[in-house]
Amino acid sequence: MNITSRGVHSIDHYALFVPSLAQGRHFFEHFGLDVCERDGQLDIQAGDGHRWASLLPGASKSLAWISFNCFEADLDSLREQVVRSGATLEQGDGTGFWFRDPDGNLLQIKAGAKTMPDSRRETPESVRTLRGVGSRDTVSQVRPQRLSHVLLFSPDVSRSVAFYEQALGLKLSDRSQDVIAFTHARHGCDHHLVAFAKSTGKGFHHAAWEVTSIDEVGNGAEQMAAAGYIEGWGTGRHCLGSNYFHYVRDPWGSFSEYSTEMDFIEAGSEWPAGDFPAESSLYLWGPAVPDYFILNTEVGS
Repeated sequence: MNITSRGVHSIDHYALFVPSLAQGRHFFEHFGLDVCERDGQLDIQAGDGHRWASLLPGASKSLAWISFNCFEADLDSLREQVVRSGATLEQGDGTGFWFRDPDGNLLQIKAGAKTMPDSRRETPESVRTLRGVGSRDTVSQVRPQRLSHVLLFSPDVSRSVAFYEQALGLKLSDRSQDVIAFTHARHGCDHHLVAFAKSTGKGFHHAAWEVTSIDEVGNGAEQMAAAGYIEGWGTGRHCLGSNYFHYVRDPWGSFSEYSTEMDFIEAGSEWPAGDFPAESSLYLWGPAVPDYFILNTEVGS
């Protein structure tokens, strides 16, 4: 049996094809992210100068690629793991190496900085001198700090999990049968870095962005509703991952999530991965899930 010994440590960025860059700019700027135009595409930043996502012109919304970072010392071993897993290397941009997962998603692995924190961010206690919060007119724009994770639709969740374990060195965190599964990086990671949800075809479901508190999750929802983005799901709290969430539906039917206080899996630790019934593991509390939340607009299912 092949034992995987190396793994990626972070998502560097993801890229989407979208039918309107202008709509993309409007959505992500109001979401609280910086949008910069470069060579006919839009790069999405979180105030730190790092490109967390890119939007490229396309006929419809779809995933262009996901770029993962690894330690320099692990790059050659990861390339060997990817080839052993059955993937074929593809022509790329000369940085790291490129290949496709079993669903056809284009992936890159390269040596790069660890963008995933080494430990869970501790939420500082507020010093209350008079009252806990101010009035609505004192709320500043919610500004996410970083990309937390992505979730992809897959026609075979178990196959996707097995490939990302064998090729990228990710590890299963938790799952609900073949309906949804969550994976994390082994070098200290949020409960999930890449997740998969069952569909009839591949597709991009959402990207999650970390904010500092549940108040910022709620204020982000208000911020997007004021900008005209009223469809989504939340505010609530997940069971698997434990994070507070609010999802906002983008112009193309996928979602961006405000997320905070997710479980963190320390480097070298063994997380007790479980298999939970779908009907009781999606969320602890919050509004009912809208029908369109599980709709894969890329295949119409």
